[in-house]
Amino acid sequence: MIELPEQFKERMKAQLGAEYGEFLAAYDRPAVRGLRVNTLKVGKERFLSLCPWETEPAGTFEEGLIVTGEAEHIGTHPYHIAGLFYMQEPSAMSVIAEAKIEPGMKVLDLCAAPGGKSGAAAARLCGKGLLVSNEIVPNRAKQLARNLERLGAVNAVVTCAHPDAVAEALPCFFDRVIVDAPCSGEGMFRKDPQAIAEWSPEHVKACAVRQSAILESAARCVAPGGKLIYSTCTFSPDENEGVIDAFLKEHGDFRPELSRRLYPHKVNGEGHFVARLVREGSSFPGFAESNLKAKTVPAKGGILRSMALPEASSVSGFLSDTLEGNVPDASELRVFRSGAVYCPFDYPEALMKLPIVSFGVEIGEFAKNRLKPSHSFFMAAHGFKYHSSLDLEAESRELAAFLGGNTLNAGEIASNGRYLPVTVCGFPVGFGKLTDGVLKNHLPKGLQIGAYR
Repeated sequence: MIELPEQFKERMKAQLGAEYGEFLAAYDRPAVRGLRVNTLKVGKERFLSLCPWETEPAGTFEEGLIVTGEAEHIGTHPYHIAGLFYMQEPSAMSVIAEAKIEPGMKVLDLCAAPGGKSGAAAARLCGKGLLVSNEIVPNRAKQLARNLERLGAVNAVVTCAHPDAVAEALPCFFDRVIVDAPCSGEGMFRKDPQAIAEWSPEHVKACAVRQSAILESAARCVAPGGKLIYSTCTFSPDENEGVIDAFLKEHGDFRPELSRRLYPHKVNGEGHFVARLVREGSSFPGFAESNLKAKTVPAKGGILRSMALPEASSVSGFLSDTLEGNVPDASELRVFRSGAVYCPFDYPEALMKLPIVSFGVEIGEFAKNRLKPSHSFFMAAHGFKYHSSLDLEAESRELAAFLGGNTLNAGEIASNGRYLPVTVCGFPVGFGKLTDGVLKNHLPKGLQIGAYR
């Protein structure tokens, strides 16, 4: 059995009463492995028909599954690389289930890395509306952007800012604000020995202070009629109900709508807490309707601008050569830093005040007005069709070779010099350029693997 801190056990015994024995017995059972089907790319039924592992419903989220059998190297399986699923703790999935996100909403995930809840929010948005995923730690913000890239989010902006800065830039703007607050991690003791080693009553109280500060910033971002979702992976009342109760005493414009605890002896997962608060009213001082509308980007200057004619011509040529049928409208294309991006969403001008890690979907980088296509574009769940692709079986030697960074023999699949995706069961895992029947591999080196078995 896991050796739990004595003071923690004493508090949990008082907290749970007659259920304490069941709670303690849960630590004799192994932690479960959960995954969320990414419905941006694949329906749940289709995924189940493809899935090579034994699974059962998670019970905490409609698209959530628990892997019940052996699943070696699941993180390097082609279906994972293609973004068909995200490995996520089952209890953590409940946060987005309770957020009640609908397509077209404006959603902020304030403490978003590594991206599990942002990815689930993006799936609920179905490519419509706006998702701002923020992470204050730069390296974690980059990882967040990579995960949203793999999952195919097209309407996401990743920022790296202090919560106060986000609130200053985007007050009263979002329909949903998610705060998955840093916490003492009590709910993860069964999976994370480091959380046990770091635990103390003093650490719990310090976390509660930090959580209250983050919640203050988050509240400023909620639009009238919008909802604030607060969650932790801890059992501590100080970090959960205590934080919420103190907040509500100071904010009469918010009212509680839901409070839910998940315990490992009650659900097939770890410990979690989620509360949903509603901001009442239709308008109030500080709320600006202009905040809700996109602004015209400048033709020159800034990190985001309209395309110059040579840039637009280069992007148009690439899209016409690569996609079949409809291509992105010119109004959905921008230059972000030195590359072309696809951004089929409205965004407020004030968003550009924040440090931005990624904006929409990168189509490619410009080099002397010529476009070097990006992995991001081929991974995006943008709904367009490709002229041609090289489709490979999940267990094939050819796919293993491609994922390892090698070239492939492609024959007469497309004309010389054309870029095309490499797919597994129709889902892109990367892309290459065809030259004389050979597909030159353009999979980023950081994503290449020696083998996935």
